[in-house]
Amino acid sequence: MSETRDTLTITDNRTGRTYELPVEDGSIRAMDLRQIKVADDDFGLLTYDPGFKNTASCRSSICFIDGDVGILRYRGYPIEQLAESSSFLEVAYLIIHGELPTPEQHEQWVYEITHHTFIHENIKQFMDGFHHDAHPMGMLVSTVGALSTFYPEAKGTGAETRHMQIVRLIAKFPTLAAFAYRHSIGMRYAYPDNDLSFAGNFLNMMWKTTELKYEPDPVLERAMDVLLILHADHEQNCSTTTMRVIGSSDADPYSASAGACAALYGRKHGGANEAVLNMLQDIGSVDKVAEAVAAAKAGEYRLMGFGHRVYKNYDPRAKIVRELAHEVFDITGKNPLIDIAVELERIALEDEYFVSRKLYPNVDFYSGIIYQAMGFPVSMFPVLFAMGRIPGWLAHWQEHVLDEEQAISRPRQLYTGADERDYVPLSLR
Repeated sequence: MSETRDTLTITDNRTGRTYELPVEDGSIRAMDLRQIKVADDDFGLLTYDPGFKNTASCRSSICFIDGDVGILRYRGYPIEQLAESSSFLEVAYLIIHGELPTPEQHEQWVYEITHHTFIHENIKQFMDGFHHDAHPMGMLVSTVGALSTFYPEAKGTGAETRHMQIVRLIAKFPTLAAFAYRHSIGMRYAYPDNDLSFAGNFLNMMWKTTELKYEPDPVLERAMDVLLILHADHEQNCSTTTMRVIGSSDADPYSASAGACAALYGRKHGGANEAVLNMLQDIGSVDKVAEAVAAAKAGEYRLMGFGHRVYKNYDPRAKIVRELAHEVFDITGKNPLIDIAVELERIALEDEYFVSRKLYPNVDFYSGIIYQAMGFPVSMFPVLFAMGRIPGWLAHWQEHVLDEEQAISRPRQLYTGADERDYVPLSLR
């Protein structure tokens, strides 16, 4: 008895031929289209998909998003539960290994991360070479890439080698991030403190001045941990795709991570929450929100932080950040921009213009306000994003390395240039 399978029947009107393509997981394989030809010497049919808006480049078990409903899960666990009950390092373990750790595994994982936070002194000297006003994200891109020169064994893909590089990268990211900030403001570097938690140690390296022992505020420490959790992974976004593409050439994970950081550096990706802050400051006060909304509906003004490439519902991360903001403000004092943001959200969620277009607040709408209240300058926003996202990048890098279906990334193109022509010497032109 033959097994029934889903198929797609295509009739090529150019030739009259009919093709039957298998459908699996709601998709067809792009290479199956190559059999559709008008002649034997025809290359075959290609798909044209600028921005990869409808192309699945891999199979992944790491992150699930249902943008229509507003669902985000890491390895099957809802983001709301992880943000409420877990820690960043536990979530990092989950994302990397696929399962929540046992108490023993968690203890060992935290120990390893904690004891690999220090960086080689030559990296510190390398950072000293940057101009005094160098952007922290530019410094992070460079120093993450430079780590590859300290660990030449990192190009190996064995399990132990992969594990070692994953531990090093997660551990050293906060150190590089904090050192980049300290350099940008001309302060001496504050070294890691192994007595503190992952988030607490980062705050120590950011803010420690003359005190012998830095003690982070537990509310801000927890807020930092939650913000890192919310950014830990988000499926095949620009930077994660960059991580996979670079990794597909068998580049080491430090070089691939540097490339992912560079992708995140772009204002359309890691700079989105800065754009929200600029917008809120531009609006200026609550009584001008309605005017800004009207201008946006007329096409005269762009509201930042609304809508998402994937989410066509309320970004679940935005709900968590909005609630977290008030806990932070109890410690830091209220950021006046929050009132503008809340009023802007209220009007937008009731306005048919935004509702019909499914323009809901995304995670960037509130995250910048919290970062600013905690004392982080705008230049650090993409750095904080990268620090949270590194477990996700590494999980996707490892998944790609272990996926036997994958090969070096090499998209096709539709050539639109000149046909063959003869060279004309410079003297005759």
